[in-house]
Amino acid sequence: MPELPEVEVVRAGLEPAVTGARVASVTVFDGRSLRRHDGPAEDFIDRLVGRTLLAPQRRGKFMWIPLAPLPLSEIQEVAGPASKAPGQESSAPTSLPEFPTEAVVTHLGMSGQVLLRDTATDDLRTRIRIDLQHPVHGPLRLNFVDQRIFGSMAIDTLVPSVDGGDTVPSKVVHIARDPLDERFDDSLFLARLARKNTTIKRALLDQTVISGIGNIYADESLWAARVHYDQPTATLSRPRAKLLLAEVRLVLRRALAEGGTSFDAQYLNVNGQSGYFAHSLNAYGQQGKPCPRCGRPIIRESFMNRGSHFCGFCQRVR
Repeated sequence: MPELPEVEVVRAGLEPAVTGARVASVTVFDGRSLRRHDGPAEDFIDRLVGRTLLAPQRRGKFMWIPLAPLPLSEIQEVAGPASKAPGQESSAPTSLPEFPTEAVVTHLGMSGQVLLRDTATDDLRTRIRIDLQHPVHGPLRLNFVDQRIFGSMAIDTLVPSVDGGDTVPSKVVHIARDPLDERFDDSLFLARLARKNTTIKRALLDQTVISGIGNIYADESLWAARVHYDQPTATLSRPRAKLLLAEVRLVLRRALAEGGTSFDAQYLNVNGQSGYFAHSLNAYGQQGKPCPRCGRPIIRESFMNRGSHFCGFCQRVR
């Protein structure tokens, strides 16, 4: 499943191509990819065609592309003639919103891909196709490809973030900031961690505590910090928690530098290229191989219908 580095690689790849582009047409091939959109496919298409896209944003594993506010003439055209009682002001808008109020939200799910193509290229298992007209790059195409159809696209309202500073889609408002966000609050995270009655890996995977971390990067960060995945959060010392947070950031930045993690063709960036961080993994998927630190075998144990990979010597429950 794509985690923060994979989604950030996609976001950064899309930014120069979609920012300022106008949506020329939208084709929905599979309505299941709109399961998080509040309305039918026709509503998604009608609200998107003709809109101008702004720079893509991301929080954790969610990515969204804000839509530039509609010109006043188009808002009034959609609203229709304003009806009013004698002596009442017209309810029709008379000024433009200063900031975007809507965005196209994309969640990649287990196997979703957003591929940037020319307008003559279609991809197998494309669920939604968006043709664009960019003022510099000309005609472009975005194919939302999803093999397992766990991902989705939706038009959502932008609302103020609960921790201030920016706006986020309403479907993302419950998601905590990720550790690479410049507004991430270390003290708040450590306090949340101390209050949780759970184990450390479960806390790392809880997107309301810290976002963007999935199974792969949780295992890698815990290995780097020498913390057992089943260590109760209440028994994790503050210095050890600070070390773990530092290792989380280091692991995520390394993965970003290498284009994310890829084990098969299900994760591709916008140009259809796989990530390479899989070649740098120390714990995840390394069961039976020697620990790079102590030489003892890496162990895999079942965890939340998945697996946890760790060194039984370096990472003991304290």
